[in-house]
Amino acid sequence: MTHALIVIDVQNDFCPGGALAVPEGDAIIAGINRMMKQAGAVILTQDWHPAGHSSFASSHADQAPYNVIKMAYGPQVLWPDHCIQGSNGAAFHPDLDQSCADLIIRKGYNPAIDSYSAFFENDHITPTGLEGYLRSRDITRLTIVGLALDFCVHFSAVDAARLGFDVTVRQDLCRAIDLDGSLDDALTAMRSAGVSLG
Repeated sequence: MTHALIVIDVQNDFCPGGALAVPEGDAIIAGINRMMKQAGAVILTQDWHPAGHSSFASSHADQAPYNVIKMAYGPQVLWPDHCIQGSNGAAFHPDLDQSCADLIIRKGYNPAIDSYSAFFENDHITPTGLEGYLRSRDITRLTIVGLALDFCVHFSAVDAARLGFDVTVRQDLCRAIDLDGSLDDALTAMRSAGVSLG
């Protein structure tokens, strides 16, 4: 087995009715469940922020959601409070079949730094441990699905390709926020990194 399916952040807060809802975020779940049943290995990622996280607009005076500020590690979009540890919003969507998961990677738990990628925090240095897990299982090919295509899927796919994995993103099993052209930028970056867009 050399192939794994990585399912990015299919959580209540990113689905309709959630604090940071991605349009039609729940529409991909049935297709993801079918893929998980056929995958040799399945990894789920979960945004897992402490209350008052530095990426929340509410943590910065005179800032509004979706403003971009400069952090020590670079530009940071400020988000509505979302996926707070232990909350219903941080839970996986109830329709997602978690029984197929070999591993759950929680990210974004460092209060001082956000983490879009399944592989690294937003400083692009601090690892999540996912690479080591995949290497230990001799996994070389990845298919990535989930939310949101232009943020956490995008950064996960680019990092995976740069680490030498053969990466495919299934666009039909992703949905995007598309914040000020972020979708086009993400698709361009993934193609440039050698990611296959299915």
